[in-house]
Amino acid sequence: MTAGSGEAGGIALVISDVDGTLVTGDKRLTEATVAAVRRLRAAGIGFSIASARPPIGLRSLVAELGLDLPMAAFNGASVVRPDLSTIEARTIPEAAARSALDRLLAEELDVWVFAEGAWCLRDPDGPYTDLERRTIGAEPRVVADLGTLMGAASKIVGVSRDHAHLATCEARIGAALAGQATVHRSQKYYLDVTPPDLDKGQFVAWMSAHLAIPPERIATFGDAGNDRPMFAQSGLSVAMGNAEDAVKASARAVTDSNDADGFAHAVERLILP
Repeated sequence: MTAGSGEAGGIALVISDVDGTLVTGDKRLTEATVAAVRRLRAAGIGFSIASARPPIGLRSLVAELGLDLPMAAFNGASVVRPDLSTIEARTIPEAAARSALDRLLAEELDVWVFAEGAWCLRDPDGPYTDLERRTIGAEPRVVADLGTLMGAASKIVGVSRDHAHLATCEARIGAALAGQATVHRSQKYYLDVTPPDLDKGQFVAWMSAHLAIPPERIATFGDAGNDRPMFAQSGLSVAMGNAEDAVKASARAVTDSNDADGFAHAVERLILP
């Protein structure tokens, strides 16, 4: 498609993943990224984000980037306004949530549950808990029995430092829960379970309808398997240089890594006039 300004024929909306894409490995927005978002807005091109994070984990981005459009949290299961008030939200069906919890525990993964507006877990010192604290800017709630939350779970996460094992878990658990829940790795160390039939691609379609922008005038950026549905719903899809090969293969373009200002470089080369 023809890239360019928000005028007829060019890109009118950019939707980006956050972790592994918009922010660096240590969860920072670089000056180049902030400037790229500012240039998009100056060119009349809208900008939003679609993330696996809970809504509270988007708050700092709203402030730093001046976001003014609806955003997706929990891989598209929740759509929120910039003030984090809810537009739409769904939880995982209880039976599917219980099955997911049992399967994640059987795989000997640490498990987190995002429910009732809180990040819940059993071990506050488990793998990647310090990283998640920095990422979402919140402390976890320690819950002895995660099963008590299965009627209100927005997202369940299997966490492991064994990235190869987590990749095989994605295939097994995804097959077992097909049609009952959406299962994707959002990072090589996080396996996300979210409500069925909702993903980042559905958010792109929602934004297309909400803003009356045809899909071919939307550009999407991502680095992980949970970004591929988003790529399928947009005219221009850009994979980060740090993405896995399968993610790169599903995108129309590949840019530099998130630690080398890949987002900013692609905005300059592929979107801005």
